[in-house]
Amino acid sequence: MDRSPDPGANLRAGFHALSDPLRLEIMQFLRDQEACVCDIQTKLSIAPSKLSFHLKTLKNAKILRSRQEGRWIYYSLNLPHITALEQYLADFRRLSPIAPARTCQD
Repeated sequence: MDRSPDPGANLRAGFHALSDPLRLEIMQFLRDQEACVCDIQTKLSIAPSKLSFHLKTLKNAKILRSRQEGRWIYYSLNLPHITALEQYLADFRRLSPIAPARTCQD
């Protein structure tokens, strides 16, 4: 059975990842700079296991990029994917007519 990829999967994963306040804090911290896990942990006072879970969620949603340098992993925002999420919402505003609701009939 040939299954084509679900085009909405990346959008759903992205918006799910953005639904957690701690993940938004991580993104805010990475807004201006790439950072290693230890810097994120120190800045946000997050337990390593909890941070690992949230970084994995953001990375799986393609919101973060990672690169390894020696034994350290550095994270940064994946701006092209964030732009795609932004564009998805902008298309609703731009392409959806604002029409009055129809009156329901019994």
